[in-house]
Amino acid sequence: MMIGALVAFGWNGSTWWTALTLVAGLGAMVLLTTSVDGLERTVLASALVPLAAGGLSSLLMAQRGHLVGLGLTILGGVASIIVMAFAAGGLVSNAVGGTVLGWVLTAVVAYWISRSIPRVARRIYSIGTAHRAERQASETEAQRRQGARLLHDTVLATLTLLAHSGVGVSEQAMREQAAEDARLLRHLRLGATPQPQQSGDYSLTRTEESPLGQTLESVKQRFGRMGLEVSWHGTGQVLLPSNVLDAFLLALAECLENVRRHAGVAEAHVTIVHDNDMVRAMVTDSGVGFELGAVDEERLGFKESVVNRLREVGGDARLFSAPGSGTTVVLEAPR
Repeated sequence: MMIGALVAFGWNGSTWWTALTLVAGLGAMVLLTTSVDGLERTVLASALVPLAAGGLSSLLMAQRGHLVGLGLTILGGVASIIVMAFAAGGLVSNAVGGTVLGWVLTAVVAYWISRSIPRVARRIYSIGTAHRAERQASETEAQRRQGARLLHDTVLATLTLLAHSGVGVSEQAMREQAAEDARLLRHLRLGATPQPQQSGDYSLTRTEESPLGQTLESVKQRFGRMGLEVSWHGTGQVLLPSNVLDAFLLALAECLENVRRHAGVAEAHVTIVHDNDMVRAMVTDSGVGFELGAVDEERLGFKESVVNRLREVGGDARLFSAPGSGTTVVLEAPR
């Protein structure tokens, strides 16, 4: 009965189960000690020490905040000492000393647990709060960087064209590009988070996988309208996860935009190859080239819109150039 009451007390901590545990344990001790006398009772008292000092005192471990249950448990402890004193023939005995020691040790452990658990809970809560704050800051920074990339790849590119009076770009292409940028800005102003499907075309819906071949043609057409002829070589049909495809195409488009704006040529070559793990694009031009060390590290274009964008999806980018020898960019994205 005592064991069953202890199990039930462990489930709901009711005061009634505390009382039943004490009554059953003390009742068993009384029945055993009154069933024998003399030397047998003294020997039996020593055998009952684990029950009196451990089984009954274990109730102290779970009485935090339950004053009635705590009071009943303390009364049960006093009663167990009295029963043990009766069985051992006096208060000064090994059985009574062992019982008192067991209750004192259990009380100390119970007090330590009652003070430690709230302190640990507060520490866990503070760690959770710090983690949530760090995650929110990381998400905010990621959103800020994504917004900066989107603006760089769209609005700033269009404004650059306007600043140069649209040299090399037809009026119709300028109108289409400005209309796409305006639609993106309306989405942002209304609180949406557009997800880019391809360069110059932003959508609020996404697909699980998209074929690379169908989207490369749209990139070619876009830059063809702006006066840059793009020649494709190699693979034309590769399935990529949607987020990887977004990063890959936007990084590729940024490289072509850099060719159009800075290389001084009207043609770029893109070679696509892939294996079981990686898709690679090599963007080359025969333009003016530049010294790699002369590029300002604070420039957003290549660092953010190409390198960091690919690294966020597990890819990478490498740049090779020299004055008068053109430029080559190698883009890598995981399949």
